[in-house]
Amino acid sequence: MPRSGLAGVHATIAFHSIKNSQPRKQHWSAILSGIVLLRSSSQAAAQTVGPNGETATPSSALTLTDAEVTKLKEGKYAAALVWHTSSDFISAVTAGATHEFDRAGIKVVATTDAGFDSARQLSDVETVMAKSPSVILALPLDPIGSAKAFQVAREKGVQLVFLSNVPAGYKPGVDYVSIVTDDLFQMGKQAADALAKSLLYEGKVAWIFHDAQYYVTNQRDNAFKRTIENDYKNMSIVASQGIADPARAEEVAHALLTKHPDLDGIYVTWAEPAEGVLAALRTAGNTKIKIVTLDLSEPIALDMARGGNVTAIVADKAFELGRAMAAAAGYGLLGKKAPAFAVAPALTITRENLVEGYRESLNREAPSTILGALQASEPPSKGAH
Repeated sequence: MPRSGLAGVHATIAFHSIKNSQPRKQHWSAILSGIVLLRSSSQAAAQTVGPNGETATPSSALTLTDAEVTKLKEGKYAAALVWHTSSDFISAVTAGATHEFDRAGIKVVATTDAGFDSARQLSDVETVMAKSPSVILALPLDPIGSAKAFQVAREKGVQLVFLSNVPAGYKPGVDYVSIVTDDLFQMGKQAADALAKSLLYEGKVAWIFHDAQYYVTNQRDNAFKRTIENDYKNMSIVASQGIADPARAEEVAHALLTKHPDLDGIYVTWAEPAEGVLAALRTAGNTKIKIVTLDLSEPIALDMARGGNVTAIVADKAFELGRAMAAAAGYGLLGKKAPAFAVAPALTITRENLVEGYRESLNREAPSTILGALQASEPPSKGAH
């Protein structure tokens, strides 16, 4: 299960669908059209676009004035957070949402965890509706199932704000207020920029992308590829390999290393499969190849803290995602038009800003293992004996 970040969430959903029977795969192929852009269209985009091609608005544009906050406080509204799972990422999203709700006097009356089970998410919506929320924040798991799950809330006038996904057939400004997600293009671009910098802007690179049609991972992956190809003429992608099951990452990496022993860098679509790639490099005794990946994970961050293969991690700002979702909910309660699709900024984390990166991305301190590794590998201060 992914430790943090939206890519891991979407990849987990995709992997569970792929593992099922062929009829089930055909079912998912049909219903994902509501939340997916084809890889070719996402590759063509030079900026993040929404699941149905919506233009992105910076999440910073979602703000509530003091007068609007006063009006919201007078309404004595309540909110429910209907999450798909629990993780450091979701804890940070929740903290950001709760912070903004507290400011507006909106009480959080329920928080649920569906454990990546769409049927359970339906049950969770039914359960929280008994608490009469004015607002629901959620990441819909199954576009068809969630269309049914959130129907009662929609019919009762509950303001719905979604994280990344949208139920099939739902229209912004009519059925829900807004979708909030990462700046997907910037995440991929920043990963390319970071790898290029670490390689002094030249070298041979392998591109391990998410082999499923999900607009979140597709746009991030293709932004990396596009940036390397367009911006770094002395770098070349000499190997491309899709991956659907993160458990196969180590096997995939071993094959890449055998075929391309002269690789200088590897891009990995998100942190969980990056752990498998890192294991393959360690088995091969390869300390030269640089890894760049997306989303924070303790094993990946720990390798970077120790000065290992990992050169950079590009993460989302989960606290800001939550804050923006809550602000969008305020727009809905006030009858104020909100952007259909808002994106939070990306954050490039290297060894130098790793501690601050945990605070900015996940609203928490870095794990003690990472703090210890950073301290242990610090060069001795001048005059030390």
